Amino acid sequence: MDLEARSLQPNVKAVLLAKLREYKSDLNILKSEHKRLASANSNQAARDDLLESGMADAMSVSANQRGRLMMSTERLNESSDRIKESRRTMLETEELGVSILQDLHQQRQSLLHANDTKEQLHGVDDNISKSKKILTNMSRRMSRNKWIISSIIVVLVVAIALILYFKLSK
Repeated sequence: MDLEARSLQPNVKAVLLAKLREYKSDLNILKSEHKRLASANSNQAARDDLLESGMADAMSVSANQRGRLMMSTERLNESSDRIKESRRTMLETEELGVSILQDLHQQRQSLLHANDTKEQLHGVDDNISKSKKILTNMSRRMSRNKWIISSIIVVLVVAIALILYFKLSK
């Protein structure tokens, strides 16, 4: 995750790296708490063994001490369960983060591809504009040539009419 976050743009990278540091510190805190509770649990079991074997008289252990011991054990078990739940949540969050980063990478690739396509379309647009200018010029030349040919035909018809008029009138 750290490498993926570092390869992103600076504004997104800063946010993701801060979150990553936060998650890492939370993980370290949870690990140390788990170690502390695990060692306390093993110490408690050893203490219980010593108390039971060292006591010659089983009646000397009061009900109050047993109750506190049971409560402590119960609290320790609840803490262990909370740590396990926190670890599970952390793993789910990490998986979600990886999934989001993959989606963002795919979206980035799509945007880069769209940008390339946009540049290609600008080139096509330029070519269409040039073609339109060429066709417009060809159309103007064709109209001009029609007028010139029509004018020549009119001049020839008038010339033939004048020649016939002079030939027939003599």
